[in-house]
Amino acid sequence: MMRQTKLVMLLLVSMSFAGQKSFGQPETESDVGEPLIGYEDAFIFGVVEGVTEFLPISSTGHLILTKQWLVDISSLSLTEQEAINAYLIVIQGGAIIAVALIYARRIFAIVLGFLGFDPAGKKLGLIILAAFLPAALLGPFLDDLIEALLFGSIPVGVALILGAFLMYWAEKRKKRSEGMDGDRGKKLGDLTFKDALLVGLLQCVAMCPGTSRSMMTIVGGYFVGLTRKHSAEFSFLLGLVTLTAAAGYKAVTKGKALIESLQWGPMLFGCLVAGVAAALSVRWLVGYLSRHGLNLFVWYRLILGAVILAYALAL
Repeated sequence: MMRQTKLVMLLLVSMSFAGQKSFGQPETESDVGEPLIGYEDAFIFGVVEGVTEFLPISSTGHLILTKQWLVDISSLSLTEQEAINAYLIVIQGGAIIAVALIYARRIFAIVLGFLGFDPAGKKLGLIILAAFLPAALLGPFLDDLIEALLFGSIPVGVALILGAFLMYWAEKRKKRSEGMDGDRGKKLGDLTFKDALLVGLLQCVAMCPGTSRSMMTIVGGYFVGLTRKHSAEFSFLLGLVTLTAAAGYKAVTKGKALIESLQWGPMLFGCLVAGVAAALSVRWLVGYLSRHGLNLFVWYRLILGAVILAYALAL
């Protein structure tokens, strides 16, 4: 419980600090030559990204809100806005590396499997690729549309609340069928390609900011019968592929805007901070989810979503 409280408090303190900064000093290149994103901003973005990336509370939604508090968007050029939006995806690189290190043994088994030395590893690798396939096919077509229509506080607030109800229903369904025994249910080696495609289709819903890729894949794991622990682990492993593809796609398509508008130092520093925060978050989530389920995140999403909508509608 103490570790859970520390993570939540770290997130709230970072977002609170971001909110205080937004009322007076938006960082743009026009402000006395200051960079569009400085080290202070990069630290806040990194903490928010790392803590929220693998928790079922939507890292993109939190980053969009943090961006609105930190940066005066109305004062930026279109290129600068594109650069910041792209950075909110590219910063996931730190979280990707953190999870790759934590699950290095699984990843090594998958690599050996594709080299012909580990059949179980090969099967898991193919299952992960099958789950990634729906997002790979739909992502490039929906990316610009989603960014244009849903990168705002109201869509994020609505998605947070709807996701809370979905998690509540999924958790109640799992408790009713299996109880709170975290060891009951399928392991990763029991997954079928049909299971993987279902989880992959649910992951596509998370393209909408505020929904949470982690939430949809963990819930998808519940639906196909994975234990709570293995639902989280499959979400992490699938995230390695999905987030790498998303970050790479943004780096390629928006790389020019990133290089022109942002500085390398703060960009890399934010990724480093995100990696450290993600490692702590992932370690905590696996144990917590096995013992307690998703209910904490249901309440967090409901409260945050209500606050966001109330604030946005009051403006």
